[in-house]
Amino acid sequence: MPSPDLRTAFIALMLAGSAGQTWAQIYSCVDKNGRRITSDRPIVECLDREQEQRGATGTVRKVIPPSYTAEERERVEAKRRAEEEARARVAEEWRRERALLVRYPNQAVHDKERQEALSQVDDVIAAVEKRGDTLRAQRQEIDTEMEFYQRDPSKAPGWLKRKLEDNKAEQQAQKRHLHEQQQEKQRINARFDEELARLRPLWAGQSGSRPGQ
Repeated sequence: MPSPDLRTAFIALMLAGSAGQTWAQIYSCVDKNGRRITSDRPIVECLDREQEQRGATGTVRKVIPPSYTAEERERVEAKRRAEEEARARVAEEWRRERALLVRYPNQAVHDKERQEALSQVDDVIAAVEKRGDTLRAQRQEIDTEMEFYQRDPSKAPGWLKRKLEDNKAEQQAQKRHLHEQQQEKQRINARFDEELARLRPLWAGQSGSRPGQ
């Protein structure tokens, strides 16, 4: 037995059909068993599938969509949303690829930008290492002064102790900074490697399409 929703939809179709009896019309569909059914009114066996409404000449006037239950409509809507999201992901990926091609029309441009990005980090690393050299030289001076108190370092003046602690703290910070910059170089290379893997087939496709353009 059709569900209440299907019966309601069927009644609505019947009423709509009755209202249009001023011209001859035929409903046609293929049911779930593969049988072709025709009728002068909406076909109850085909409420779950499309039906064609034809005029007297046999021309299709309109296609009546399936009448779903609430649960069926939710499944159809969920499928539609999933398809729209998939299309949106494909479109977004296409936009990203176009943007990459505009930014990097060939590998030479891509390689140049990679080197520029790495060079900026190398400049920072050079500055950090230079500061490290300065801190190590300062530490040697401090150690020389601390030699006077090697038997009992607690007797060293407060300013010298603070100088020693500050130097230790700065050297630790300098090492962390250097490690961060080395990691940044790894991130840059990983990003450019990923882009290169995406760009190579795009460049190949681009060059392959030129003769026909």
